[in-house]
Amino acid sequence: MKKCLLLGNGGREAVIAEYISKGFSLYSVLPYENPSIVEAVKNSGGKYIIGSPFDKELVKNFIEEEKLEICVVSSDNLLQDGLIDLAKSLGLKVFGPTSKGAKVEWSKTYALEIVNKLAPEVIIKNYNVKTIEELNEAISKYKDENFVIKPEGLTGGKGVKVGGVHFSTKEEGYEYAKSCLEESGTVIVQDKIEGSEFTVMCLTDGKNVVPMPITFDYPYRYEEDKGPGTGGMGCMSYPNGLLPFLTKEDVDACAELMQKTICYLNKDNIEFTGVLYGGFFKTKDGIKFIEFNARFGDPEAINVLNALETPFTEVIENIINGTLTKENCKFKTTYTFTVYVVSKDYAVKANKEATIFKLDEKEIKNAGVKIYFANAKKIEENTYTSVSNSRLFAIATSGENFEEIRQKVYDTIEKNVDKILDYRKDIGKIYVH
Repeated sequence: MKKCLLLGNGGREAVIAEYISKGFSLYSVLPYENPSIVEAVKNSGGKYIIGSPFDKELVKNFIEEEKLEICVVSSDNLLQDGLIDLAKSLGLKVFGPTSKGAKVEWSKTYALEIVNKLAPEVIIKNYNVKTIEELNEAISKYKDENFVIKPEGLTGGKGVKVGGVHFSTKEEGYEYAKSCLEESGTVIVQDKIEGSEFTVMCLTDGKNVVPMPITFDYPYRYEEDKGPGTGGMGCMSYPNGLLPFLTKEDVDACAELMQKTICYLNKDNIEFTGVLYGGFFKTKDGIKFIEFNARFGDPEAINVLNALETPFTEVIENIINGTLTKENCKFKTTYTFTVYVVSKDYAVKANKEATIFKLDEKEIKNAGVKIYFANAKKIEENTYTSVSNSRLFAIATSGENFEEIRQKVYDTIEKNVDKILDYRKDIGKIYVH
């Protein structure tokens, strides 16, 4: 059995670990014992060590000592930091882009430049601001707060702020843009548009792309898409791979842009394999581009991997071998549904104290749903603690009847999740902004 290294420790990596462990021996470098990843490692006969996955010397030694063969990375910061580059330099086959390939995520201006070359019609009017004078000029174009501010770099889904949602006056928006400019030297000011947001994720071997089922994410903290932006409070997908407001032609147009983007990124060398994630809006004026990510979304990974019919390890092999096709990467015709559980303070205020909570993992699994731990670890039987201010764990399932699986997830949360925790109760509704 091949030995596969997985780096990263969130809910996304928890589901990746589950499916890698079904065909490879799983190895991992973990900053803390994520219960889901630890279970997958043990089930596969692999090994994990506690340490920072950003510690390249530690990772290098682990790869060499354990004679690892494949490396999978789907974490934005680890990709930017070049962990795929390190693995490639040591002779490993890889699933994930190099740091150069991942630039489409860690530089929003770079992504916009590429899309403007390939499909200018999908670009939302924006201003690439590099000086305070340019910022003043850009903001002066707007009569009120109806604009969007996008930081240049990685923000974990929490940095983009929308006028009327995250700031209520033009002056507030200006001050946030100014702080982003001072931090990185670049900020994007963009028109605010109305439409339905959706995600297209494509698996790619560096030349071929295979779209996964389209997911609908819930990136705001509270019901009715109110409150601050988050890493995602839940997600769903439909059996036909579409969403109610999308046509196959919509998705094909997005996939074509993503195919062209992969060709552009790999025109000199193969810098990008793994997953290209495209964020888009369906508007009255057609499809509009929001952003690229260079990896699986979280929680979107939970949905699409639970809908994957072909064993994930076979998909990885085809990506490594450059033989990925729609015929050897098939998805089930099923609904998927995921809800994230968080502390009450999540995304609202910094909580210096760890959140200790009770959870009966066996009861949750007996209910016919899955649990994927993210930023939490076990401290004793049925007792867990948060390890950061981020999301704690996700509850997910799939099936043929949407209302049944939705009710199953919510019933499980209501019966088994500690009342000191919180979650959105409206996952499943579709919002238009």
